[in-house]
Amino acid sequence: MESKLTKQFLLVCILIFFSSSLFAETFRLQDIQVEGLERIEAGTVFTYLPVKVGDEVDENNTARIARELYKSGFFDDIQLRREGNILVVSVKEKPAIASLSFDGNKILDDEQLTEILTNVGIASGRVFNRSVLERLENELIQQYFAFGKYSVSIDTQIKELERNRVDIGIQIVEGDAAKIKQVKVVGNTVFEEDELTEDFESGLKPWYKFWGTRDRYAKQKLQGDIESLRSQYLNEGYLKFDVTSTQVSISPNKEDIFITINIDEGEQYTIESIAFAGKYILSEDEIRSLVNLDAGDVFSRARIVNSNDNITRKLGDLGYAFPNINAVPEINEEEKKVDLTFFIDPGKRVYVRRVNFTGHKTTRDEVYRRELRQMEGGWYSQTNVEASRRRIERLSYVETAEINTRRIPGVDDFVDIDIDIVERLAGSFNIGAGLSDSQGAVVTTSVSQENFLGSGKTVSFRINTSKVNTIYDFNYTDPYYTIDGVSRGFGASFVSTEASEVDISDFDSDQYAVRVNYGIPLTENDRIGATAQLRHTEIRRTTNTPIEVLDFLDDNGDEFDNLTLITNFVHDTRNRSLFPNKGNRQTIALEFSVPGSDLEFYKLTYENAFFFPLGDIFTLSLGSEIGYGDRYGSTTDLPFFEKFRAGGFDSVRGYESNSLGPRDSFDDSFGGNFSTTARAQILFPPPFIENKNRARLALFVDVGNVFEEYDDFDTSEIRGSFGLGLSWVTGLGGISAALSSPFNDQSGDDTEAFQFNLGTSF
Repeated sequence: MESKLTKQFLLVCILIFFSSSLFAETFRLQDIQVEGLERIEAGTVFTYLPVKVGDEVDENNTARIARELYKSGFFDDIQLRREGNILVVSVKEKPAIASLSFDGNKILDDEQLTEILTNVGIASGRVFNRSVLERLENELIQQYFAFGKYSVSIDTQIKELERNRVDIGIQIVEGDAAKIKQVKVVGNTVFEEDELTEDFESGLKPWYKFWGTRDRYAKQKLQGDIESLRSQYLNEGYLKFDVTSTQVSISPNKEDIFITINIDEGEQYTIESIAFAGKYILSEDEIRSLVNLDAGDVFSRARIVNSNDNITRKLGDLGYAFPNINAVPEINEEEKKVDLTFFIDPGKRVYVRRVNFTGHKTTRDEVYRRELRQMEGGWYSQTNVEASRRRIERLSYVETAEINTRRIPGVDDFVDIDIDIVERLAGSFNIGAGLSDSQGAVVTTSVSQENFLGSGKTVSFRINTSKVNTIYDFNYTDPYYTIDGVSRGFGASFVSTEASEVDISDFDSDQYAVRVNYGIPLTENDRIGATAQLRHTEIRRTTNTPIEVLDFLDDNGDEFDNLTLITNFVHDTRNRSLFPNKGNRQTIALEFSVPGSDLEFYKLTYENAFFFPLGDIFTLSLGSEIGYGDRYGSTTDLPFFEKFRAGGFDSVRGYESNSLGPRDSFDDSFGGNFSTTARAQILFPPPFIENKNRARLALFVDVGNVFEEYDDFDTSEIRGSFGLGLSWVTGLGGISAALSSPFNDQSGDDTEAFQFNLGTSF
């Protein structure tokens, strides 16, 4: 850099020396001509000239002209000469950057690197000089340092092109990221160091997170950790807490990083009093009930923020969309106490002018609009807005719904609500498959459109072509048969079964069915449903039909016409239908054949699934299912083809589908009247998929079995498995896979270490 400046200084001196004789006498400038320009406009040069036509020019002006033109940074060489009363400026432009190319970069892509260099003035079309290279390399090195890449090397190659241009090729060797070996907090007496650092994003990586990046240093992560540390102390009343210094040191081999955070805890403060000021929309007692603090409590910033949010939400439900709530502490240093005053400015009551939908490509506006709980023309309600988003995200063809409340320019009492929707594929071609020693490959296919022609209606057709079943099933459902949200659907199916091809009781059957169903909403989260199904069943005996089936057919016949009614009650508070992380879904259902049917029986089932968020990444899921069925009237037993079985994806993974339960005289699965299963899962997004809303891993434990009667239940007969599961939504539909290790399995159980489904629902 110094040699470059020295060279320019000498050129200016030489220019002044040789031009002094040319400008020895003063003359009035009649015109200015610029020679040698290629890319730069002459007007740009004139803006840097300290003289203009009509000025008197002498040797003093010469020095100023040279200095100002060199300061522009556009030129490598400048010569001045006089032709009569005309000043001729002859220049040689510096080359321009034609392009920037990168090689070897991985953690930062080409677009990110280009943006980084543009922000420091290095980009295609900009003037190139040698000082650019040093700035370029330093900037890139600093960016990689932020990712812990302290051994990064940058090599730049300059290629000269025609028309005074250059290409800059940047070769990057990123090297390995330095790993954090220690994070130490100095000055803590109230909390143990492990307690302070356990939630840090920077630190030693747990052994079980083999894919994690916690031990990779990044300046931004450390800053976030320091803020987390500060919040922890402020939430415990240490108002004067301070981080006095932070040291980040690296080992000589640039592989190990040591972080030391020096803190001053200060004293703990408590709440002396709580007061309110400003404009009251609510009574003081109502406001006080929303405050999560009392006099005598330890000061806590988190509880103050929570109190502000409670007041804001309450005012938001009353139409005050933009309240301003400030909690101002008055500190008594001597007694270490705080008088807290909440200043409340509700603003004006706000009404919703319009609700706008964007992002949807195939679905009609009315399909989303009917899910709204925030009405146009009504006053704004934060609860109703959030309920609208939640209902839209529960739709199976919606991935996300982002809501933005937008002020209207020039109007202070109306807002527009913009809902940006990201849709997922509403149609699917599904294939299901399973692998086992007993059954081999089982294949099912189905075509389903859950948002038929953008109407929100479901149309599906399923074909099962396995060697066990031949199934043709058609279903149509209109979720808004009435404007009140009453649904109606129709369906028809044909099922032909050859049970000899699988390890269940041997019989052949044909079933024909037609059905109609209705669903009625009771509350925002509760719904009842009713289905009527008329089914004709024909059973055919085989040479291997067990005595249990033969006895039933002898007593009840082998051809049946049944009218079955199914009623259910559903309570659903999940935040979304696909991959929820909070809320629960509970279903209780009663299925019974009406008196006068050829077979008289009933089945009662209860199913639940609870989701509890464990931080931002993990979700605890607990679920269970219990079912019981029996005969009534003249029927001798619960029909064998209606009995409960367990095993498989929706039951106990690691066991062949429908294989668990009582056995017949040929040691095949016969099923039972009582079934119970349960599962516990830790759910988390896989590290190898960018869109975390489309895939989920599960560490699971499944248990359950089927018993002949409920009083035959025996805990020692419960089968179980544990393992790793994957659920993934792809362009072909959903994929489910499980790698399981059964436990408490008995001789004769049909186990499957690996199971998968393509096209299943989650």
